[in-house]
Parts: sequence; structure tokens; C-alpha cells
Amino acid sequence: MRIFILGAGATGSLLAQLLERQGHTVWCGDRDPERGRRFLGKKSTIAIMEVNARNLRGIVKAAKGCQLIVNAAASVFNEIVLRAALRLRAHYADLSSHLARNPFKAEQFRYTKKFEEKNRAALIDIGAAPGLTNLLVKRAADLLDEVEMVQIRLYESSESDDPISQWSPEVSFDEAVSHPRIYRDRRFQLGRRFSEVEKFRFPDPIGSVRVVLAAQDEVATLPHFIPMRELDVKIGGNEIDRLRRWHKLGKLSKSRGMLRRHFPQTYSPRMIARLIRQGILQNARFAAAVLVQGVKRGKTEDQRLLIRSDCTFPTLYQIRQQGRFTTPIAFATAHVAALFIKFFPRDLAGVFAPETLPAETRRAILAGVRNSSLRITNKTTVLKHQGDEDEEF
Repeated sequence: MRIFILGAGATGSLLAQLLERQGHTVWCGDRDPERGRRFLGKKSTIAIMEVNARNLRGIVKAAKGCQLIVNAAASVFNEIVLRAALRLRAHYADLSSHLARNPFKAEQFRYTKKFEEKNRAALIDIGAAPGLTNLLVKRAADLLDEVEMVQIRLYESSESDDPISQWSPEVSFDEAVSHPRIYRDRRFQLGRRFSEVEKFRFPDPIGSVRVVLAAQDEVATLPHFIPMRELDVKIGGNEIDRLRRWHKLGKLSKSRGMLRRHFPQTYSPRMIARLIRQGILQNARFAAAVLVQGVKRGKTEDQRLLIRSDCTFPTLYQIRQQGRFTTPIAFATAHVAALFIKFFPRDLAGVFAPETLPAETRRAILAGVRNSSLRITNKTTVLKHQGDEDEEF
């Protein structure tokens, strides 16, 4: 395919390189082409153009001739890029939702009819979380006859002497000032920021971590397509702990705006390499766990099952060994997004969340993840009556 990527930052630039490796023709647009070139690398032959993501005509001009347009910039630009794709009669993909119009339903679905009329497909939320997490929830739900509860748990940490975030400053700030979206008793609700603290155990070497409610996009799609009773997403790690401290001190609010000293710009690969050499940045980790509890009906008796999937992504140290200098979150998001695009269902028309894709497409993406450097382990536990021991298989 001929693919135009809007946003050549940490994730967009790596995604462009991965798609080029798949054999696609790729070019990028960014508001700061020089900065984008630093992310792509001087040796890269991928073209990059100056594009204002707020300018619809500018995006259409830069992306002319593409078959797929990908918004790898901030999700606030989703609707502009969606309209650009429609004008170009191109397919569309993005990595997250903005949820300003409705906190409980992804704004991209407003364009379903228009994409159906153009006979084009739009894939939304195709990163690691959301994206891969959605596929794992759907996989577990397909093994059950009734879904009772879904829990998504994320871990983000950076071992550094200075505050270094794995997300862009805009994404980090938006997460910090937004109320978490939750689904309880089959109703959507807004939770309190950094609330409902719990201890959650991730696979070693992470171990037990304090997690809190977070404003994640999975809640804005999954309950619309998979009947369930409850869904929440929580995040742990030193990055969320730092935001929680600033929140308690009253330093985080939309009215105060984003303070650059709290939310620095995403570091380029060269800067990450320098921080590593100087010993300021030692390591960074990103992990995800998906737990789905429900009922499997049998001929003689029903079983209550807990299906857990753990996603282990390469650490910063392991990524360095591959000769790359990027964050684990950008690495995971770009690799998963590249798989979604590799198996892009061009014969479909409309707007699709990951969990609404055809079963064969979902299976192909998950198989691709397992064949990459991203690891997924699945475990099913039979939940017995109180007093009995649980059985795992």
C-alpha cells in the first residue's frame, strides 16, 4: 500500500520504518520536519513533509495519492484526519481516541456511515493499549458464554535520575487531568483521578505494584460490542506515581495548563542514547495484563473462569541491544500498529475498533505478535465455590 503517516515522533517514525520494511511505500508529515528527521534517522530514505495537523487542506495535499492515512499525532486531530481520508477516498487508522464529545464512546464512530458510503475502512485504537488489550479481551470473551468482569492493568516505569516520560507531553497531561472512565453494573461512569488504589501482581521481575484508575480508551469501545457487567483500567509504576503526587499537591489541572518542566518533550533517539551514556536513564519498562472473568456453560454444570493474558514488552535495555533507541511504549505501540496494518481488512467498509474485526484478522494479528519480540502468556483458572481450591490449566 501507499501509506501516509501524520506525526513522525517516537511512535510514528518507528511505525513508518516498520511499514517500509513490510514493503509499503511510506511518507510522513509533521509540523517540525527537522525534529521528525531526527526520529527517522539521517540514513532513512522516508520522505517527510511539513504539515499542520490542524489544516485539513494541508493534510489532503501532503497525503495525495495514499491508500491509507495513519494519524500517529495527537488524538485531538482524529476527526480532521478522518475527514482528510474521506476526501482522498483512502482507508484510515489511528492509535487512540480523543473522547471530548462523549467520554464513553469513541468519536471516530460518528464517521461510520461516511466510510461505508466511500467503501473504505477506518481502524481505530490500533496500538498496544488500546489495541492489543482490546484483542485479548475479545479473545477471552469468545471462550466464555457470559462475561462478568474485565480488568486491564498497565505498568509504566522509567529508571532515571530525572523525570522522563515514555509518552508525549500532550498524552501524559491529558491522562493526568482526565477523569477515568469506568463501566460498573452495566453503566458508564466517571471515576476520581488516581483513585481506587489496589495492589496488583505483574509477572517477574516487576512483581507487586500499586495501581490506580486511569483514563484509558478501552472503556469507550469494549462495552459497546461485548456484553459485560464491569470494566476498569488501572495503571501503576513510577510515572503514574509522580503524576499522582503532583495531583495531590494541586499542580495538575486543565486551568493551570501543561507545565513544561513537568511534561518535557519526547526525547529523540539521539537524546535517549546520550541519557543512557551519561547514566541518567538506566532502564524503562512497559507491561500489560488483561483479566476476563465469566461463565462457560456446560452440559452438566457451568464453570466460572478467569482468563488472564500477560503482555511482556522489551525493556529499554533489550531495545538498545537491537540497536534502537526508543521507549518501550513507543516500541510496543509501533510494532502492534504495524501488524494491524499488515492485516488491514481493505475489503471492509465502516469504522472498526480492534474487537470488531473479523475473527481471522484478529487471530492473524495475535499470531504476529507472538512471532515478534512481544510476548503474550495466557492462563485460565477455574473459579470454584468458596472453600475449594482454584484449578489452573
